[in-house]
Amino acid sequence: MPVTVVDINCDMGEAFGQWRLSDTDDARLMELISSANIAAGFHAGDPNLMDATVRLATQHGVGIGVHPGYRDLQGFGRRKINGTGDEIVNDIVYQIGALREFARRHGAVLQHVKPHGALYMELAADEALSRSFIKLMRTVAPNAFVFCMGMSQTYRTALEAGQPVIREFYADRDYDRSGSIVFTRHVGKLDPAGIADKVVRACLEGKVRTVDGADIDIDFESICFHSDTPGCLEIAATMRSALVANGIRIAPVSEVSAQQTHAARGSK
Repeated sequence: MPVTVVDINCDMGEAFGQWRLSDTDDARLMELISSANIAAGFHAGDPNLMDATVRLATQHGVGIGVHPGYRDLQGFGRRKINGTGDEIVNDIVYQIGALREFARRHGAVLQHVKPHGALYMELAADEALSRSFIKLMRTVAPNAFVFCMGMSQTYRTALEAGQPVIREFYADRDYDRSGSIVFTRHVGKLDPAGIADKVVRACLEGKVRTVDGADIDIDFESICFHSDTPGCLEIAATMRSALVANGIRIAPVSEVSAQQTHAARGSK
């Protein structure tokens, strides 16, 4: 079925002290999204930036999510860090707790958890690690959505456990035939109009073109783009305008999820 209402999420607060990676300010991006994935200090972010980003999100009515990653400031969380399952899960606990307290400070709740970078990809492929992660979520954040790829082990495990889960479509990443994004550490300048066309097609046709030229089916409730992608502000603005022009409404993830569930029941 065509997607007529969708969430837009963006990885944010991805700086550290005086160091900045994005070529635009998070405040400008907040006006264009409905969910923010906020770095919690391990791959990027620090207490002052976490506080400021959560405050921005509450001011704009944007859903607050934590973006836990490997403890890898130098590599921006895009390098795999070897550790036991307990060590990795405990690092996630730490980051969830930190960001949730900043949300509480500003009268908000933790809407979702979206792992970052290499951790996201590891969870997608590793059944045992995904089960440990979802078991954690059932304990510490049973009502928070988990954001992940639809083809991932994370998604399958969340469904089995009854954890609220949201599938993502990546606007500024390429896909392979499995339905997985092609992991990359560096992204060059992209064409905003081309990205907008890709996103609109995914919504209306449920299709995406892979890196080797094939078309595959894709299902999702949220569209992701990255604040560290060069030209991210133009990408976000062009993409959002194209969605609206094609009758696709941007809405909070809770509303998107409820509508998808209702539509699925109605089709049976």
